[in-house]
Amino acid sequence: MYRKLLKTIKKYDTIVIARHIGVDPDALCSQLALRDAIKLNFPEKKVIAIGTGSQKFAHIGKLDKLETVSNALLIVTDTPDIRRVDSVDFSQFSYIVKIDHHPFVEDFGGLEIINDQASSACEIIMELLIDMKFRLNSAIAELLFMGLVSDSNRFLFDSSTSHLFSLVSYYLDNYPFELSSCYSKLYLRPLNEVRLEGYISLNMIVTDHGLGYVSITDDIIQKYGVDSASAGNMINNFNFIKEVLVWVTMTEDLKNNQIRISIRSRGPEINNIAEKHHGGGHKFASGVRVKTMDEAMKVIDDLEQLLIAYQREV
Repeated sequence: MYRKLLKTIKKYDTIVIARHIGVDPDALCSQLALRDAIKLNFPEKKVIAIGTGSQKFAHIGKLDKLETVSNALLIVTDTPDIRRVDSVDFSQFSYIVKIDHHPFVEDFGGLEIINDQASSACEIIMELLIDMKFRLNSAIAELLFMGLVSDSNRFLFDSSTSHLFSLVSYYLDNYPFELSSCYSKLYLRPLNEVRLEGYISLNMIVTDHGLGYVSITDDIIQKYGVDSASAGNMINNFNFIKEVLVWVTMTEDLKNNQIRISIRSRGPEINNIAEKHHGGGHKFASGVRVKTMDEAMKVIDDLEQLLIAYQREV
């Protein structure tokens, strides 16, 4: 697979790297690291990473301006379906490569590099860059590490295999970087976000069957001075509440006229519920975007029924 990817990269003078809407660290770091790695090894090529940014992750790296291109290669990271790709006109591209760790949803019509057992898109790219014998540096290694740390929730998920740790060891040995710096970039937060986390804790509704959910309206987002991406990405901060098996944030995003639903689980598999409502993701980490709170509450109702059935079985 890596040989075909390398051959494809060599073929195109212009390469655009995109990822899913609603940026998170794995999506952002995977596209920035891949962009920088290609530019380092093929300095004559024009390589840009595009998408809507977030103030929460602005310090990780800078995206490029969206441009009109022709006869270009599009590489999409961390995204299983076309409708979730951010800021892309597919008609501009001659060929598409997908690099993803989500369960397969649809074929993009080009090269599909999928490993749904990987912790992150960054883990897949780590391996590809080694296989393609790319020259790398510590800045690229740091980006890849931050992405996989975020999506593995600091190696807490079962996707953190011995193979993953061997990759991390390889990059640390060959491209040393400061772990403390990476964790600071990922987890150092302004006071207003900490206070929003307190609001979520105080206002989370917890059902008798172990479902925790909270609605974060635009009024709350404005009150605490964050953006919708920052609010939604707090979902992993509620991983160890004893009484909660499935937890959900429903974040109003007026700019895009939608409600972003982030779902996490410590037991029942939730991705089928997300897919039912035109979302998707992993067994224990999924998301949905809907237009109204009524639609959002239908997702909540389905998750509650899932928990009722799950608790009958265990």
